[in-house]
Amino acid sequence: MDLSVVVPTLNGRDRLAASLDSLAARAPDAEVVVVNGPSADGTTGMVRERDDVDVLVEVADRCINVARNAGIAVAEGDAIALLGYDLRIGDGWVDAIRDGLAAASAVSGPVNRGDHEHVDEGPEQRTIAGRDVTYFSGDNVAFRATTLRDTLDGFDEYLLTGGARDAAHRLAGAGDDVAWRDAMATHRGEDGDNGGPQPHGPDEHDRAWKYRSLSYRLVKNYGPRPTVARRTLSHAAADAADAAREVIQGEGTPSGWIGNGRDVITGMGRGTADGLTARARDRSYARNPNGLSVEEERAVAVYDWR
Repeated sequence: MDLSVVVPTLNGRDRLAASLDSLAARAPDAEVVVVNGPSADGTTGMVRERDDVDVLVEVADRCINVARNAGIAVAEGDAIALLGYDLRIGDGWVDAIRDGLAAASAVSGPVNRGDHEHVDEGPEQRTIAGRDVTYFSGDNVAFRATTLRDTLDGFDEYLLTGGARDAAHRLAGAGDDVAWRDAMATHRGEDGDNGGPQPHGPDEHDRAWKYRSLSYRLVKNYGPRPTVARRTLSHAAADAADAAREVIQGEGTPSGWIGNGRDVITGMGRGTADGLTARARDRSYARNPNGLSVEEERAVAVYDWR
């Protein structure tokens, strides 16, 4: 197995350096591709001074899925892993990837905090419209290169959040399995809690994008069926109840609750419309009209030391 590791990063120089150190120590034979940008913290200089990075790709778009696709486009391995810039791999990480990809088209493992308070015990799985979906973290997953390029056509660049979950739906639609290996564990540092907005874009606390992403990927992958509406509305009802509880407990305001509701409705409407358009544009199993094969100038600069 020739392994390429794609590490998207944005303004995370110090954590990226620790992640690259772990790759150099535990995956010295892997091809390392860093996709940076647009960072303003000296990341470019730090990476260019290292001798354990094979390719540095500079991008101008903050979208994580653009960064992922830019890295996939230049990776040369027959297996391609995606690693979060703030994660450090363990001793068995490469062997777990090799073992997992011998059994499935993709493999994932735990993403743990450095304090070990939170440990992933297994993958999240759902059955949607008769399709068994195994979700994975986009920060710790590896694919056979042919699966990532030909079956999925990379990640959907429409999505500012939820790109990995969308890929999981599409992988299940193609009938491909995702393996889980505990030995493919990664760890964040003590200060590596990912709470709050993420550097590459909005997170699930952004109600408008949460429901825009959720509606888009469900409608795009399954069509406008009752199951899709039921799942989306159940998420909205749960969030509405949580927000109302915060108002009652004095931790939120009525105006904030109303604003969240407006964001949810707007996000659902926009995501549903765009999901229907995307479904019509790509009727293949890939379901990815905004993927890797779309001719885009993603890279501003490429430094290739191979």
